[in-house]
Amino acid sequence: ESSVSRKTAFVQAEGADESCVTYVMHDEDHTLGNSLRYMIMKNPEVEFCGYSITHPSESKINFRIQTKGGLPAIEPFRRGLTELNDLCQHVLNTFEQVYSRSFSTFGKD
Repeated sequence: ESSVSRKTAFVQAEGADESCVTYVMHDEDHTLGNSLRYMIMKNPEVEFCGYSITHPSESKINFRIQTKGGLPAIEPFRRGLTELNDLCQHVLNTFEQVYSRSFSTFGKD
């Protein structure tokens, strides 16, 4: 069982199809919520994407996705997570390259 499946559950309204789903993400806050919402909303197949934190003392996000044309909401959710992960990896790699270059030239003047 992956860490994502342990931290994420989904709730589907009765009578709703797979295109309208609320995911409950445990141990997360606005940092992931807002970043992931931004990445998912870039997808033209997504009609609505938003999140709420149930209570300030809880570290739990209700993350809702509604798609167009019957596309299962899990698809833009997974794609958003993948794209956000790729973006974070790019930022980390760029930072490490610049840091190592500046550190290796420090004091050589």
